[in-house]
Amino acid sequence: MVLTPRGVRFRGRLFPCSIGKGGLSRHKREGDGATPTGTHRVVGMLYRPDRMARPSGWAVPIGPGDLWSDDVGDPNYNHMVRAPHPFGHERLRRADPLYDLVILTSWNWPHAQKGRGSAIFIHQWRKPHHPTEGCIAFHRDHLRWIAQHLSLDTRLIVAG
Repeated sequence: MVLTPRGVRFRGRLFPCSIGKGGLSRHKREGDGATPTGTHRVVGMLYRPDRMARPSGWAVPIGPGDLWSDDVGDPNYNHMVRAPHPFGHERLRRADPLYDLVILTSWNWPHAQKGRGSAIFIHQWRKPHHPTEGCIAFHRDHLRWIAQHLSLDTRLIVAG
């Protein structure tokens, strides 16, 4: 997968997408809203089993207590954790459909450097080209197609 100014190229197709409201950054920091440049790898996939069929044999269901730590003071910073969790976090099981399907990238994972920015997910967009907090987002149908055609260790190249 290669992020271009026109979208993401993957398997001979071009998919429109959204990126972070902070644009692209070579120096990603927690909370800057930027999408980090570099070569990242797909390291996992999560999905809502109450909203969709398993998109891939290696996808993991998102449960009601699943969270993602985005608190630099948390020993589990930039990792999936379970509720109740005393540190800052983001709920993975959301009321809206943004995280019905989440592709996890290797950005600052598994050995997170505090403050370098928590997870960069690939997920569904709110609306066409609406900026994210740093993630890469797609139309729901495109995201599902991508999920069905990638594998663990697929590269995501973000040039900047």
